[in-house]
Amino acid sequence: MDPGKPVLHLIVFALLALCPGPGPSYSEEKPARKTEITPELDKSIKASLEYLARTQRDDGSWSCRIGYKLNYDYIETGYGPHVGVTALAGMTFMANGHLPGRGKYGNNVKKAVDFIVSCIDPNTGFVSRDLSRMYSHAFASLFLAEIYGMTHRADLKEKLKLIVNLLVSCQNKFGGWRYLPFSTESDISITVCQLQFLRAARNCGIAVPPATIARAIGYVKACHLKHSGGFTYQFERPGSRSTFALTAAGITALHSSGVYFDDDIRRGLFFLTRNRPRRDEGSNDFHYFYGHYYAIQAFYQEGGDFWAQWWPQIRDELIASQKKDGSWLDEVGPTYATAMAALILSIPLEILPIFQR
Repeated sequence: MDPGKPVLHLIVFALLALCPGPGPSYSEEKPARKTEITPELDKSIKASLEYLARTQRDDGSWSCRIGYKLNYDYIETGYGPHVGVTALAGMTFMANGHLPGRGKYGNNVKKAVDFIVSCIDPNTGFVSRDLSRMYSHAFASLFLAEIYGMTHRADLKEKLKLIVNLLVSCQNKFGGWRYLPFSTESDISITVCQLQFLRAARNCGIAVPPATIARAIGYVKACHLKHSGGFTYQFERPGSRSTFALTAAGITALHSSGVYFDDDIRRGLFFLTRNRPRRDEGSNDFHYFYGHYYAIQAFYQEGGDFWAQWWPQIRDELIASQKKDGSWLDEVGPTYATAMAALILSIPLEILPIFQR
């Protein structure tokens, strides 16, 4: 497959770009509250928000192990204020209706925004601290785009344009992105993060070239393995691994690019149902939360029987594994695990624009 010529998907995204992005709604009670949000879930989310509020640093950040994944391991390069985790924690509050100047945890969100802004390179747009890489950059950028879309904080617009320009300029020949800007390699786990940011940026009025998205769609689809339904880590490397987390990322990458009705997505969803990791199979494996973060988005966008069967399982599994202090644990650290778990549990609320159908 040639990842550079997805003409049909280019047209799809171009048409999508003409439509206004989804916006937050606080006054309308979502149907999910009546049918999917149980008292136990509400209690769990509240406990997780209280935990995150208690553990936020004075500078607005959250600390965690800074590092990167290598195959199935997490390699630590330091410990301290974490750009990516801070963004995820900030989005957790936003996903429950808290914004700067609004809600019990509005000040926590404001402090998180200020910390992330301080980590933006004013010349390149790269969001990094203590050698954090493109995963953290993408989550931080997504957080800022959601903030701008929901609050119209004026100083963020030019920063978001700078970040978009960075991603457009450093997209490589395969159509994807890698651990650092301007890498000659790509992988699907980094690419999905960048695509979610670009979708959020487009939603809040920041111009994103359709050709950039079209090339990324080509890359993601080239990673699909039709014989198994899964998505592989790097299509340019024969024999590259295909996992639950990577397949969830591939589906969500396509959804974020405006591709919803596609056989690759359906095959991927069936792959996920056959390969769902359980919490008791490796309670500290950070792939668990990473995989389910994208899987929940994939199933929520698909809806129907896929969602109806998936949601109660992951909801109840997460609630059962929550610690008494409101946290969850994994290799990266409790703040990362807690933010990821709480975001997964918050998706039916449909408050955060990137999660909305």
